[in-house]
Amino acid sequence: MNIEEIIKVVRQAGDILLGAKRPRVMEKSGHANFCTETDEKIQAFLVEKLKNVIPFAEFLGEEDGQDEYKSKMEKGYLFVIDPIDGTSNFIYEYRPSVISVGLLKDGRPHMAVVYNPYDDMMFWAEDGRGAYMNGERIMSDDSPLSDSLAAFGTAPYYEELRERSFDIAQKLLPLCVDLRRSGTAAWDMCCVALGRCGLYFELKIQLWDYAAAALIATEAGCTVTDTEGNPLSFTGPSSALCRARGIKEIPSCFF
Repeated sequence: MNIEEIIKVVRQAGDILLGAKRPRVMEKSGHANFCTETDEKIQAFLVEKLKNVIPFAEFLGEEDGQDEYKSKMEKGYLFVIDPIDGTSNFIYEYRPSVISVGLLKDGRPHMAVVYNPYDDMMFWAEDGRGAYMNGERIMSDDSPLSDSLAAFGTAPYYEELRERSFDIAQKLLPLCVDLRRSGTAAWDMCCVALGRCGLYFELKIQLWDYAAAALIATEAGCTVTDTEGNPLSFTGPSSALCRARGIKEIPSCFF
């Protein structure tokens, strides 16, 4: 098994996303928490094809009732899938949306692939072997926060976090060049890994949002923790703070 096999499957899934038209929306629980038949189609495709890559792997995905982390997933291989990270973007044709596949081994990140098919940007990483975009090694920026863009997510499904999210964003704005919000956590972390942004935060994201992108960012020299500076659990929801190489300390607005 090598990462090229996973990349090939994810690229094929990207073709499904590019070919999708006029999605039928199925709203899930929570504010603006959407699912489309394309989400379900891509997840089913990924599970089917990745079973051929590692037949004995477990699967955790956002759709089709496969979203529950179980104790048996702590050992062996676990594929963590987000078929469309940025479903609202997909529905409204507001780019980007990405496909995210993380492979955990004994509960820790082992391989990662994140693909933006609209711009044909394929990110991947292996534990201890660096991060890449379209075959080129990538490293996060070494500029200070004052010379960097910062990205954030609003945790839109969790109304109780709304006020704090925007309070942090308001305090962060004068510390950086400007703020950005893409609507996809995996993409934002990849942008930090690529050197486009210096920092990304969100107060609650799911395992399938960060399982792949956190490894890509780490292998690109980023520091990836929760917003209190603790390591990510890789067992379920978490806050997330991804800092490029040039940002050595957690900004005071997170305390």
